[in-house]
Amino acid sequence: MRIVECTTAEQREAISQSGMLAPFDAAQLRSHAADVHLCVLGAGGEAQAHCSLWWKRTAELSGHTVGVIGHFATTDEEAAAALLDRAVARLQENGCTLAVGPMDGNTWRRYRLSVGNGLVEPSEPSFFLEPVNPPEWPRFFERAGFAPIAEYYSAMNRDLAQTDLRLDVIKVRIEAAGVQIRSAAETDLAEELRRIYEVSRIAFAGNFLYTELAESDFVGQYTPLLQRIRPELILLAERGTELVGYLFGLPDFAQTARGQVIDTFLIKTVAILPEPSLRGLGGLLVGLAHQAGHQLGFRRCIHALMHESNGSRNISRHYAETIRRYALYGMEIGS
Repeated sequence: MRIVECTTAEQREAISQSGMLAPFDAAQLRSHAADVHLCVLGAGGEAQAHCSLWWKRTAELSGHTVGVIGHFATTDEEAAAALLDRAVARLQENGCTLAVGPMDGNTWRRYRLSVGNGLVEPSEPSFFLEPVNPPEWPRFFERAGFAPIAEYYSAMNRDLAQTDLRLDVIKVRIEAAGVQIRSAAETDLAEELRRIYEVSRIAFAGNFLYTELAESDFVGQYTPLLQRIRPELILLAERGTELVGYLFGLPDFAQTARGQVIDTFLIKTVAILPEPSLRGLGGLLVGLAHQAGHQLGFRRCIHALMHESNGSRNISRHYAETIRRYALYGMEIGS
């Protein structure tokens, strides 16, 4: 077993891969601007584990220089141990004092692991865009010296007809602040993405391990979804011509992949500008999304991937029960 480093997609594509690993798109090394990619090779020269590392342009965290481990996959614990040991050493060589993972460069992309065997509610299969991993992967990180540094949850509302009496009061207050809410139906969503980006950039700036993302990259991530979404599930809160908040919902397309009729939708993102006059807007958007989904014939709604301290988590408790837990791992490594 040996470890090789790649700095280009072409170098990675030249390495054969174990059939036990999911296919890896080597072009991500370029598009995600990874600083280096590591492969653990077996006796036959095939990749048995891999990850990418970032130590340039990573998130800022008080008291630390953050290094990131992403694109993580492994066939077994031995390969994982060798890979994570080398990854930590390389980050330390480059001045990092905290190793974080798994995260594909930043929190705009895929990150964190399902934990607790991946399930709180075993009867609920994975949903669209949910991070999915073998149940042993969290243990591999823990045995390498990592521990959870942030926790996340997904929750299910199984009764979209339920009402929240607080919403009427909030709606009156929000409207008094000059805010109107509409769906994205009959609008050019490609153009709306630019306004959505601006709200996201401001609303998420204080999030844990936040990094700035270029507008072009944001639009590039969301544009492929526009061909599949129901625009009625995207809600826009406007004050005059200014977008001050939004909710991005979409059907659970994972049900189609399982041969099921789609009866569930996801609330993927809720973002509100940090202004006192907009307090309660997030809860109002969630309640209105439930109503819209119910009218469209959906039976259930998943509140997806909420940080433990996020306002969306507090809103979700009024409607939904936790079905999944996730963790982001970290380890202080010195410099």
